[in-house]
Amino acid sequence: MNPPLPDPKQDPRGFLRGLFDTAVRRALPALSTGAFLPPPPKGRTLVLGAGKAGGAMAAAVDALWPADAPLSGLVVTRYEHVPPDYKAKTGRIEVVEAAHPVPDAAGLAAAQRIFAMAQGLSADDLVLCLISGGGSALLSLPAAGITLDDKQAINRALLKSGAAIGEMNCVRKHLSAIKGGRLAALCAPAKVVTLTISDVPGDDPAVIASGPTVPDATSCADALAILRRYGIELPAAVRAALEAGTLETPKPGDARFAGHAVHLIATPQQSLEAAAEAARAAGVPAYVLSDEIEGESRVVGQVHAALARQVLRRGQPFTRPCVILSGGETTVTVKAKGGRGGRATEFLLGAAIALQGEPGVHVLAADTDGIDGVEDNAGAIVTPDTLARGVALGLKAQERLDANDAYGFFAPLGDLVSTGPTYTNVNDFRAVLVL
Repeated sequence: MNPPLPDPKQDPRGFLRGLFDTAVRRALPALSTGAFLPPPPKGRTLVLGAGKAGGAMAAAVDALWPADAPLSGLVVTRYEHVPPDYKAKTGRIEVVEAAHPVPDAAGLAAAQRIFAMAQGLSADDLVLCLISGGGSALLSLPAAGITLDDKQAINRALLKSGAAIGEMNCVRKHLSAIKGGRLAALCAPAKVVTLTISDVPGDDPAVIASGPTVPDATSCADALAILRRYGIELPAAVRAALEAGTLETPKPGDARFAGHAVHLIATPQQSLEAAAEAARAAGVPAYVLSDEIEGESRVVGQVHAALARQVLRRGQPFTRPCVILSGGETTVTVKAKGGRGGRATEFLLGAAIALQGEPGVHVLAADTDGIDGVEDNAGAIVTPDTLARGVALGLKAQERLDANDAYGFFAPLGDLVSTGPTYTNVNDFRAVLVL
């Protein structure tokens, strides 16, 4: 049960933070895993997985799986994302850590081990795959002819390009020996049950962590088109392999996926609905705008600001007081060097500039994994006096936005939201409170 929220008129910051905490709690693996676990098989049960929620998902499966039923496996998660209570004891599922969002040697070593463990299984065996956002970088096993350096360079370019998550993961699938359905194909003839936490607009399992256990409908030609669209350079050998179609992924209808099951155990919409319910319980009407908003972060911030002004000035499409909630995955096209910040803070700085101190509007945006980009904060909060307080400190909001340095604007104001790793990930959470 969620604790009661503070009075939004007396403590708007506390109210918004409470909504965010409620959204995160709804997505914790410990609360949602049990309903989706299959019975133990005749043979062995192997747990494989990757993602920012991987450690918490492994801990949940270990706690819920019958004590007398064999269980083993390997899951890779981001550095510092293993729940302390699981890290402190010897669990039946090994959890290792690697880098995100750019893959490193530790992720490569983990992927190599998972690749080897997936082979030689029988039809009596069960593979539980625990997949969550971040798995694309954490489960990094380059396809033949591609080096880790190649993957790292392409990944960095994609992250700076402004490409949508579906586009980035289409490319990642075709440069991998384990993603895009290849992991499940390796497990044949064992049955594969995938438990996944969605961090992508539309909740498509083929996009989450680049879909290592589900067939892929995209093609090498699609990946090439995306790389051309964003002007991303490729090593000649990689380009030739994509052009020849030798890096193609397993497709829908492939017999190796027969009998497999995929369960979404937590989604962005569920977290938004939990936050909306908490707001209504506190007497504030709440509206979920969408759980799959994409686009340039600062522009999405401007749109949310325009919606808040419409509510204030015209009572449309909602009347105040109200809170407007949204999720999804926006993007940041990095055009400057040296700036700090992720999608959430860039969204907020765009919103703050558009609001121009509009009375009665408070905004929180944060990433539900507790990490905004690669920084030490989850997000931040905008209040009616944000710009004025910035001016008093000599901070010029537009200059910071132009420098992709939203962190550098909000940190001196004391307006960052810092949670540390949350051990789950249903992507962006945004709440606009209009009083």
